[in-house]
Amino acid sequence: MANVIQLPTLAAPAELCTQRLNLRTWRDADRDAFAALNADPQVMEFFASTLSRSASDASIDAWQLQFAQRGWSNWAVEIKATGQFIGFVGLSVPVRVLPFTPCVEVGWRLARSAWGQGYATEGAREALRFGFVTLGLAEIVSFTAVVNARSRAVMERIGMSRDAHEDFEHPAVPPGSPLRRHCLYRLSQRQWKEDGGQRPPNPDNDQASV
Repeated sequence: MANVIQLPTLAAPAELCTQRLNLRTWRDADRDAFAALNADPQVMEFFASTLSRSASDASIDAWQLQFAQRGWSNWAVEIKATGQFIGFVGLSVPVRVLPFTPCVEVGWRLARSAWGQGYATEGAREALRFGFVTLGLAEIVSFTAVVNARSRAVMERIGMSRDAHEDFEHPAVPPGSPLRRHCLYRLSQRQWKEDGGQRPPNPDNDQASV
C-alpha cells in the first residue's frame, strides 16, 4: 500500500516575508520575467530543456490554482527594497511517481541576476519554517541532478541531508544523460527544530549561495 500524506489546507493563500524578500502569490505581470528566466539556458542547465512560454505560463496557472485550493504552493519572489521579481521559492507535491513519493518538496528557481546573494537560501529557509510550523509537516524533501552543485549547496545550507543510497534515476530524463542520476535530500521537523531552524536566519552568512 502506498504511503499517504495529509496536505493541510489554509483558509486563504499564505504570503511570507524575510529580511530581504517577499514570497507572494502570482500576478500576471510576473509572466514575462518568469518566461525569460525559464528560457535562459544557464538557469535551466540542470533540467532536460528550457521551457516554452506556454509551459512557463502553465506552471504559474497550476500554482495559482494550488493557492486557491489549499493556500500554499510555489511563491513568486520579489526583492523587498526594489519590488523586482526574481523567480520562485516554495513548497510543492511532486506529481510524478518517484521512489520516495508522496512527499512535499521545497524548491527554487531564480533569475541569473539574483544569483550569488543568498536569496535562494533565505527564501527556502522561510518556506521550511512555514512548512514545519504553519502546516505541521513531518518532513520536507528536495532533489536535483547529482551534478547540480549549486542547488545541492543550498540544500545543505538549509540543513537537509543526503543518503547516497537513495540516489535514483529520474524517469523524465533520457537514459544516458548526465542529468538522469538524481540525489534526494531530507529534513524532518524534529531535526529542523534540533538544529535551531526556528531562529531568524542571518542573510550575511549566505552571500556565496544561490
